[in-house]
Amino acid sequence: MVDGATSCCAIIVPVLDYDLASGRTSTLSADKIVSYIVKNGYTLEWILETHAHADHLSAAHYLKGVLGASIGIGEHICSVQETFKPLFNLEKEFKTDGS
Repeated sequence: MVDGATSCCAIIVPVLDYDLASGRTSTLSADKIVSYIVKNGYTLEWILETHAHADHLSAAHYLKGVLGASIGIGEHICSVQETFKPLFNLEKEFKTDGS
């Protein structure tokens, strides 16, 4: 999604590649997005997650590290994190504040 007047853009639900056979992740798809943004001179402002995704892994953190954008998700992610923390036996330091 690009604002033609400012060349600022947003990415909605970026996916991290996952190979089921090897159990490995990669950033090939995310790197194509990075190349497209850089090639066209866009400035990434936002990476938007529509909700917690159980069906795929997110490339949001990777893209933030490469392009320096903010990540946004709805406030209900906090209750999802609170549910998953004990379910997956996550460490005490695991934050449930949406970060």
